[in-house]
Amino acid sequence: MKIAVALASLLLLGACSSPGPAAPGPDVHLAFVGDVMLDTLPGEAVARGQDPFADFESLLQTDLNVANLECSVARGGTPEQKRFTFHASPGVVAVLTRHFGAVSLANNHSGDFGKPALEETMANLREGRLPFFGAGKDLASAHAPLILTRSGLRIALLGYDEFLPRSFEATPSTPGVAWSEDEEVVTDIRAALRAGADVVIPFLHWGWEGEAKPSDRQRRLARAMIDAGASAVIGSHPHVTQGAEMYRGRPIIYSLGNFVFDGFHEAATRTGWLARLTVNRRGVVRWDTVVARLDDQGLPHPDLDAKSPCLVAPGPIREDCVAGRAPGGSAP
Repeated sequence: MKIAVALASLLLLGACSSPGPAAPGPDVHLAFVGDVMLDTLPGEAVARGQDPFADFESLLQTDLNVANLECSVARGGTPEQKRFTFHASPGVVAVLTRHFGAVSLANNHSGDFGKPALEETMANLREGRLPFFGAGKDLASAHAPLILTRSGLRIALLGYDEFLPRSFEATPSTPGVAWSEDEEVVTDIRAALRAGADVVIPFLHWGWEGEAKPSDRQRRLARAMIDAGASAVIGSHPHVTQGAEMYRGRPIIYSLGNFVFDGFHEAATRTGWLARLTVNRRGVVRWDTVVARLDDQGLPHPDLDAKSPCLVAPGPIREDCVAGRAPGGSAP
């Protein structure tokens, strides 16, 4: 009788107690790179059979690599009336697919050859089985999260552009990129979480070119995204790196700078970061950055002795981490 009472008490206690925190599950390793432009000299390198990412191959051995694809990938289209227009051959898709599991199209060059070329770009990526996000056949699809599963972890990627021309924006009935409007971004993050995503990472195309520090506008929006539930915020576009910070225990890496891009001559514009994040159901558990140096063709080479930001243990960001030898523990 006493045993039965004791057992009933234990069952009642278990029924009334609050559930503990969700199990973190397995760690998943991600890598993000900034602007990848495969026209001009990088495109010529690909046409010769050269792999622009060859020197980073060992560092791209992760569960999921993500890049910002800063060009159309199409044979057709008419160049827009703007200073720079980039038009890569569809042959570059095979090289991208070799290294990346997804690309963002939310930038100010995806629409360089008009909406028909953007549609062709998306068709070429689908044919090459390279998932993309941040653009679509209409407004709803451009804002829809790309949800990819790795080791049971559902990772949602969202892409947004806030650098002109705004004519590249998708409308309810025409293709284009997802434009960054604060309320819509917040709504999309919450929708991705409701759809079952364990980790949500917005990839923003923002900031002023050449500015080494993020603007107040970037900081406000980054915090709003974290408040809405984003696990991390990643940025590109300024052609320089812009530093990183933690907010509510979650990383914001404002700009990764250039990764594959020719035509730049200053050291800052020929320096980028590869960001490595280790994530699980509790979010980002550690991260670091690896410095890329671009050569005269605009192709990246790792500088493993260069210092850059990381967070490998609870505490403040270190600005003096060296890839593979980060203080406080090993790199992801």
